[in-house]
Amino acid sequence: MDFLTEQLPVPGPVVYGYLRPMHASIVRVRALREALAEYCHQHELSLAGVFTERSPASPAFTGLLDALALPGSYGVVVPALSHLGPRATAQERRKEIVQRGARLLLVRGADRSAGTHGGRLLRRIEPAAAAEVDA
Repeated sequence: MDFLTEQLPVPGPVVYGYLRPMHASIVRVRALREALAEYCHQHELSLAGVFTERSPASPAFTGLLDALALPGSYGVVVPALSHLGPRATAQERRKEIVQRGARLLLVRGADRSAGTHGGRLLRRIEPAAAAEVDA
């Protein structure tokens, strides 16, 4: 007898995380990565990697766009829109993501009552859960 699909390890859509922790501590960056991993776990998404922009001259966003061109890429997960950059930059980057046919998923949106992150204690995620891409 064959197993039902729900009993098989079927990978979810492939997404990439994007962080812009310009002045954040290592602990804060780790917490942001864990929040992305938890969000993906809750929504049955496969987090393939996290691109991290540490300076304005960083090639991280270009790397993200290259990853979105890979077959099977579904979208980008960010903690909040501010991680795409200052308002004008974020709007431009959002357009570039959408123009590539990718989804932009927010862990925290304007409506924090939705409960995707809220004030709950996040389940501990092992650091190897997603590949890190620092630029």
